[in-house]
Amino acid sequence: MLSTRLRYISDCLPSGVRLLAVSKGQPVTSIRSLAEIGQCDFGESRLQEASPKLNALQEFKNLRWHFIGRLQSNKVRSVVKSFQFIHSVDSFSLAERISRISGEEKCSPMIMLQVKFREDPTKGGFSPQQLLDEWLKLNTLPNLKLVGLMTMVPINLDCEDRRNVFRDCRALADQLNLPDCSMGMSSDWKEALQCGATWLRVGSALFGDDKNHVISHTDITKSD
Repeated sequence: MLSTRLRYISDCLPSGVRLLAVSKGQPVTSIRSLAEIGQCDFGESRLQEASPKLNALQEFKNLRWHFIGRLQSNKVRSVVKSFQFIHSVDSFSLAERISRISGEEKCSPMIMLQVKFREDPTKGGFSPQQLLDEWLKLNTLPNLKLVGLMTMVPINLDCEDRRNVFRDCRALADQLNLPDCSMGMSSDWKEALQCGATWLRVGSALFGDDKNHVISHTDITKSD
């Protein structure tokens, strides 16, 4: 049951750590069921899929929508208008575009900067050194609230290697005085939690393992 899985995960979270329900691939009925029992944060990675869900759930005024997929430049305006959080800002040029369009739309989205701590051709992101080199420029961009870092571990890493990635992410966030780390998914959220995550992106462990609605590392990085 959704309520049982939500309660189990929520009971594991200390103060200051939040659950992001990865609702990509899930029907509106499942999202509604979680919203009705108090889940407020939902993550989507495809604008085309997300838009009808946002429209269908407008009666829940306290919902916060997070964009977690790879963001194409031609989708920035629509994402900025619909999502309060963007977890996947993987370059200065994308941040600059979001900043400009956010100003035009008179909004200030919460931004997680995506960092790649291990080589992985399937994922984008700043390298740690690149982020440090561009940090001052990023901080000059208006209309953005830089609140944290986001990372995803390569799927072939063992448990200790995953922990090392999570620790590296937390250390870099602390170095930059950023409060949040968006890291950890259904298969490794407990490890991420132990290493300093403040947002856990959980899909199948929350919604269930229905083969039609499984959220995977591959799914979360795909774009429209």
